[in-house]
Amino acid sequence: MLELTMATVAEAEAGATAGMLMADAPSEPGAVLRVGRDKSVCRLSTPDDWLFVSRVHLEFLCGPEGTWQVTWLRGSQPDPSSEVRLTMGEYVQPLAYGGTVPLPRGGSGEIIVQDRTAPRSVNVGFYHEV
Repeated sequence: MLELTMATVAEAEAGATAGMLMADAPSEPGAVLRVGRDKSVCRLSTPDDWLFVSRVHLEFLCGPEGTWQVTWLRGSQPDPSSEVRLTMGEYVQPLAYGGTVPLPRGGSGEIIVQDRTAPRSVNVGFYHEV
């Protein structure tokens, strides 16, 4: 099972955990969890006016072996207005626009979507339960 928690953080709210959203999905091939502004397709949705987040920004997909990957889906703009990075403990890896990264089996960490123009971020914690 993959468990996600999401917090939207503006500079004035840094450190606050109120308003956290949660979602999970079984580790079955083809299972998917999405993060973005479009509430009709995203299990975790951000505020509508946070335009640095695409309608569907992140997609977590379970592969045939029960392992998960995350993809930063390309939006309607050629250049993104955010930066995305994956953190696991001390390890930090930028995620390329349109890129995919496997998540560690049984691991946990956080994916941070950072606005390039304002001190706002979407922090998505993940835990892969085996």
